Amino acid sequence: MTLEAFAPSQPLTLGVELELQLLSTHDYDLTPYAADMLRLMRQHHPDLPGTVVPEMTRSMIEISTGICQDGADALAQLTQIRNALVACADKLNIAIAGGGTHPFQQWHERRIYEKERFHQLSKLYGYLTKQFTIFGQHVHIGCPDADAALLMLHRMSRYIPHCIALSASSPFVQGQDTAFDSARLNSVFAFPLSGRAPCVLTWAEFGQYFNKMTATGVVQGMKDFYWDIRPKPEFGTIEIRVFDTPLSIERAAALAAYVQALGAWFLDTQPFTPCEDDYLVYTFNRFQACRFGLEGVYVDPANGAHLSLAEHILRTMDTIAPYAHSDFALLRTSVEQRHNDAHWLRECHAHTPLLGEVSRQAALRFRQVPPMQP
Repeated sequence: MTLEAFAPSQPLTLGVELELQLLSTHDYDLTPYAADMLRLMRQHHPDLPGTVVPEMTRSMIEISTGICQDGADALAQLTQIRNALVACADKLNIAIAGGGTHPFQQWHERRIYEKERFHQLSKLYGYLTKQFTIFGQHVHIGCPDADAALLMLHRMSRYIPHCIALSASSPFVQGQDTAFDSARLNSVFAFPLSGRAPCVLTWAEFGQYFNKMTATGVVQGMKDFYWDIRPKPEFGTIEIRVFDTPLSIERAAALAAYVQALGAWFLDTQPFTPCEDDYLVYTFNRFQACRFGLEGVYVDPANGAHLSLAEHILRTMDTIAPYAHSDFALLRTSVEQRHNDAHWLRECHAHTPLLGEVSRQAALRFRQVPPMQP
């Protein structure tokens, strides 16, 4: 298979994907209602923007917007989809929630959705496939051309810790507090083609790499790369894949707005030329963001300086503020207060020992019911 041509797209346009939890309203464990949800959405809401599709296991679905001009547009589309989902879930007496992991589900109870690709992946990866019942947000951003896409990809890599800490919402796994703000990414790292893209800066060089990889028989196409950021030539975008699914669509839209402002800054100022040495501290910075969230340490690849991740995010927000197409003040407040969705979930758990109640509160937050009072 040869690498497909990079499609034209409008620079800085956005697309947002969210993987969502389907919950029983009896105990707020995951429940295998994906097929029923999809059927009701097709019957009652056929004209929504974007798509609603199955995911790896039967207790999750993925929603996506259409092409968005900015974060406000993304929020408007996500609101339509969310409201339709909630209406269908109510008909089925189930609930829907965000969050990067379900707090207490047991992976061995999951069942693979009836789709050929999912079963192929299950045969290849074994139990890892069921453990992949985790929930992420992906953000696509339009690029002027293929070479510009690779430049944006590698520039964006410096800010992957921002994306992780700002979206972190997976502190609980299998009934335990993991001490991570984003434990979800630990499941992603288990896959052999995860990690980061090779540091090549032209589409011609990337095509050579792709041809070598396909010649080995290890990959068949771009979908086989589970990189933190990967090009999507069919859309003319790059796709940032490290976000946990937030607990609210408002935060999801703000994260997309933040990515767009970063991209606009990159295109306008060309602030630095990426190089392989940028990745010397990549894994360390990513771990700090996963483990400690906004309290983590950030090592600047440019000069080796150590500073708090929160401080680096706030400095970056100041720099890119003139390039913002829509508001992401919600994120600034979160950083200033050192409070992300992982903290919110832990606070819920502090008020009740029952993780089922934590899941119930998360479902209420997704549908915009006021949160539990202490």
